[in-house]
Amino acid sequence: MGTPRTASSRVRLYETVRTAHLERARELAPASIVYRRRRYDFDPGVAAGLDLIEAGPVAAAVVLARSDVRELEINEPLMVSSLRRTALALAAVTVAGWFRRRRTVVVAYAIANDDPFRPPRRPGVLGAVRRRLDAALIRLVAGRVDRIAYGTEASRDLYARVVPSMRAVATSIPALPTACSCGPVHEGAPGTVLFVGAFEPRKGVLDLLAAWPEVVRQRPHARLTLVGKGPQQAAVEELVAGREDVTLVVDPPRARVHELQREHSVAVLLSRRTPTWREQVGLPVVEGLAHGCAVLTTTETGLASWLAGHGHAVVDPDASVDEVAAHLVRLLDDGRSAESVLADLPARDGRLEADTWLFGASPV
Repeated sequence: MGTPRTASSRVRLYETVRTAHLERARELAPASIVYRRRRYDFDPGVAAGLDLIEAGPVAAAVVLARSDVRELEINEPLMVSSLRRTALALAAVTVAGWFRRRRTVVVAYAIANDDPFRPPRRPGVLGAVRRRLDAALIRLVAGRVDRIAYGTEASRDLYARVVPSMRAVATSIPALPTACSCGPVHEGAPGTVLFVGAFEPRKGVLDLLAAWPEVVRQRPHARLTLVGKGPQQAAVEELVAGREDVTLVVDPPRARVHELQREHSVAVLLSRRTPTWREQVGLPVVEGLAHGCAVLTTTETGLASWLAGHGHAVVDPDASVDEVAAHLVRLLDDGRSAESVLADLPARDGRLEADTWLFGASPV
């Protein structure tokens, strides 16, 4: 079997795909998706009918070179993990464009929230060399972008600082959702808290569990549901064993996740930075808002300033157990209605609005 071609002249280049990406793909402008690998929560059933091509860096470049790509959405320039793949893909469409005498329009959606050159990344001599190469590739890739839409002001500020030479036509459209279409607006049960995400240190599931006993001490009727799976699952199971106030739901189908988000009043994501990662927005934050949940999260998300200004709770990632508990209790006591949360959201989903701008703007 030969190298495939994309079915569409509009292509999205993804490093990874997950079920949420597939759901979103049905709402975005139609396009082929060329991706490197699947995430743990990839649902083949949701992928049915989409033009998906799984390909490594070289294979992806070949696919793009053989296809009639007129518009290409790339991984954003500050996504260093995919930087080389992106540069190779851009080289492929550039060379192919010379032969076809047509230039491919390149766009990017940016929510990066982490300086790729901050310590302690890549120490030592080899690290210094790698940083120089990365910086050169970032400038090269950024220089080829025609239009860029920033999903957070934190991301726009980061690009201005790290890539001041970037000259792409730009706009800012907050990465905020609208009410989820999974069902009618539903009031979450009072006193209910929901965690959705991977059970791993960077998502803060154990931090939440450490604070939970104090929440229950102050509000005995509070109930917590933990949804996900991951390397800390055994620790989570041990901590919740025998607790009637905590329910554990391991890796449920997406429909069940939506049900749980409708049934709860507060969504929590206590993101922590790692040496090579920082929360960009946080899908559980966005989905919590879309279901009318009040949100407790950390300053790591690019939406932190918006959340703090709209009645939600934002804490430092190193906040004490008592601080986390106090913010949770405050949100539970506020008893904010789903209608109130949804009223602060835009009339149209921010990612969809950005996509319309990226692909609907006048040709560059």
